[in-house]
Amino acid sequence: MIDYLANPSRFFRITNFLLPWLMGLSITLTIIGIYFALFDSPDDLVQGSAVRIMYVHVPSAWLSIFSYLLLSICSFFFIVWRHPLADILSRSIAPVGALFSLLTLLTGSIWGRPMWGTWWVWDARLTSMLILFIFFLGYIALSNAFERNERGSRPAALLAIVGSINLPIVKFSVDWWNTLHQPASIIRTGGISIDQSMLVPLIIMTLAFHIFFVLVVILRSHSILIERKFYHLKVLGKI
Repeated sequence: MIDYLANPSRFFRITNFLLPWLMGLSITLTIIGIYFALFDSPDDLVQGSAVRIMYVHVPSAWLSIFSYLLLSICSFFFIVWRHPLADILSRSIAPVGALFSLLTLLTGSIWGRPMWGTWWVWDARLTSMLILFIFFLGYIALSNAFERNERGSRPAALLAIVGSINLPIVKFSVDWWNTLHQPASIIRTGGISIDQSMLVPLIIMTLAFHIFFVLVVILRSHSILIERKFYHLKVLGKI
């Protein structure tokens, strides 16, 4: 797929076709998800209305893990096959992933305050998510640490691959250690334990977040491609 899209003209043609569809889906699903989350889903028996933070916190957490997995895969492609598009996608993914990791940490703190009585604890899940956020920031800093950004691509890609070790820790930390964070309610061996009235808006919001992520990554990729084309034309003295 990366080989096929490596041609910038082909990449622009395909993604320009997808952009309006992705934008429409993202807006539609977000509106529907917010309606179900705020007006149709019930309060939790223990947590009350505070449980509604779940509809932002959980999709953000899943998207943070998904985006870092994509970052590490694209980084691997860049290291092994030197695909320029893999580097561009990595640079596009990292800031968006960092934003959703930060949103996960912030909403988790807001949710934790009434549930745990504190904004933060050095819980295994929270700490591993914080480390994931730091890896995102490390990638961004390292990839832009040189006058020519391309020089930072390889060390940043290596850092992203190393950081992927943290992904299973984020996912399974609540199973491996005794933590305050509640265990998984959907992807678990015993099956889904969340009621359908809460599951439906959660799935809708998750889809909306992931489609929004793809949309922003495509837009950022376009911007980086244009910047690189402009730079190379400038170096060649054509502008």
